Amino acid sequence: MSEFGFTIKKKLGEGTLGRAGVIHTPHGDIPTPAFIVVGTKATVKALSPEQVVALGADAVLANTYHLYLEPGDELVQKHGGFAKMMAWQKNDQQLPTFTDSGGFQVFSLGQAMGHGVSKIATSEEISKREAQEENKSHEKFAKIDDDGVTFKSVIDGSEHRFTPERSMQIQHNLGADIFFAFDECTSPLAPKEYQHKALARTHAWAARSLAEHNRLGASTATGLPQALFGVVQGGAYEDLRRESARTLGAMDFDGYGIGGSFTKEDIGTAVRWVNEELPEGKPRHLLGIGEPIDLFLGIENGIDTFDCVAPTRIARNGALYTEEGRINIFNAKFREDMTLVCNDTTCYGNQFTKSYLAHLFRAEEMFAATIASAHNLHFIVTLVKNIRQSILDGNFFEYKKEFLKKYYPTP
Repeated sequence: MSEFGFTIKKKLGEGTLGRAGVIHTPHGDIPTPAFIVVGTKATVKALSPEQVVALGADAVLANTYHLYLEPGDELVQKHGGFAKMMAWQKNDQQLPTFTDSGGFQVFSLGQAMGHGVSKIATSEEISKREAQEENKSHEKFAKIDDDGVTFKSVIDGSEHRFTPERSMQIQHNLGADIFFAFDECTSPLAPKEYQHKALARTHAWAARSLAEHNRLGASTATGLPQALFGVVQGGAYEDLRRESARTLGAMDFDGYGIGGSFTKEDIGTAVRWVNEELPEGKPRHLLGIGEPIDLFLGIENGIDTFDCVAPTRIARNGALYTEEGRINIFNAKFREDMTLVCNDTTCYGNQFTKSYLAHLFRAEEMFAATIASAHNLHFIVTLVKNIRQSILDGNFFEYKKEFLKKYYPTP
């Protein structure tokens, strides 16, 4: 088994920061760019581990906050880590894993609670920030101070406390190959003054996370070394993003996550600001981003790995990715559509017609989510693999133009 490392195989060039590489972990290599499949509670919703392996995934990411609440990180540790617990393996060999820090739940249970705000906002939403912030009626489930976060369980309302040290201890028990420093993910609607305060807090928490990780040593679950990534924040502000990247880049992290809030229009730009400052020889992960256009923009601007719940979340609601764009299987035209869910013979959806899938969704059969989720994940995982190959083949820009022209056709 190898130690953690990162090798750059080929740079995209032409004024970009893109590259194709390989992340080396104790449980195998991850060719990059790569899409990391989200298995929030040590399971990818509606799919078996074998199905996730079959669709081409190289690694999965589990959620620290949710596994801490249920079944508890100490119980996961007794299994030998969440990968062993969920049988995330191929040919009896465990595959690479990630865990997040719980920092996103600070946002979703705190600033975002009651505002209907996601981590990505449009410019119009940003302009209406003050009006949004006047809504103080909804009880927040997370309260932040400089030492950490006090939050209420979404399961039973009980009160809990996360600090950078506690997040590291939990993640050592969960046993992922790659995990993230504790950070504060701010709302895209938060004013710059608050973004600046949160950034200072995130940097202090990063240093504390790194110190605790070094004190703990190898994973308590697997006995193997783990790679800790710092998380760059700063919202949509260039000066804060660059400051965060420089500050964290000077720390001895194994890689870097780019987290927090963006404007939808400027994801690629904000990513470039950060990656122009981060050390070139370490991997970069874009947290919680996974739409096709964002994948191209992220990779072109230096992102190596992504994770996002979108492929499975929209699948459970009947939305499917296709080369011609997203479709809604509930549309009446699909009731008698005898074409296949997917024409790629390596995709699970290649066995079934759209008509059949439409029937399953209308009949509220659980198998509908399985077919749709397997298809969507296969689509996104394969897309990123194809983007990687286009970098190696030297035709990235041609592939990007061809794909986006079909996926986002102009009227």
